[in-house]
Amino acid sequence: MLTQEEALNIYKKRNAYLKGHFKLSSGLHSEFYLQSALVLQYPHDAWLLCSSIAEYFKDKKIDVVVAPAMGGVLVSYDVARALGDNVRSIFAERVDGKLTLRRGFSIDKNDRVLVVEDVVTTGKSVNETLDLVKEYTDNIVGIGALVDRGGNFDPNGFDYFPLIKLEIVNYEPDSCPLCQKGIPLEKPGSRFIKK
Repeated sequence: MLTQEEALNIYKKRNAYLKGHFKLSSGLHSEFYLQSALVLQYPHDAWLLCSSIAEYFKDKKIDVVVAPAMGGVLVSYDVARALGDNVRSIFAERVDGKLTLRRGFSIDKNDRVLVVEDVVTTGKSVNETLDLVKEYTDNIVGIGALVDRGGNFDPNGFDYFPLIKLEIVNYEPDSCPLCQKGIPLEKPGSRFIKK
């Protein structure tokens, strides 16, 4: 299992630990952004990170690993792969703003489920995924993440393992010192759209 320092060094090596002025998916602003896609494009790095999450949960007899699309899709896949031959990897997609299972994915009421995500700030996507899974089963064994940015996510009693735990300051848009300094705002993602 990787240490936090080893895992964070992978992000730094791949120039995926960015500094600037970023609008997060939560709507908050931050000086730092972790772009997991830049790391996960390297299968060896993805395997090192995700197998470390799997190692933490290896004794939980997991049947299904589920993540919200898009950021968690590769995390779900590699965590499930590391957990064993019969563990499935699925993902939830937004339809009309609500996470749902599509593409024939399903969860049986007896399945033991692990929810994973790439980066957690407030935990909105994780909580939505948990709510979706609860429509199928109560057998949620835990939550895994590559990175917890320190946005006060409450796992509500679930076993929670972030491989990297940081304390990055996030700002409400109307009180953001980076905005007040006139630093251009970026909304990272697959295309780094400037806004």
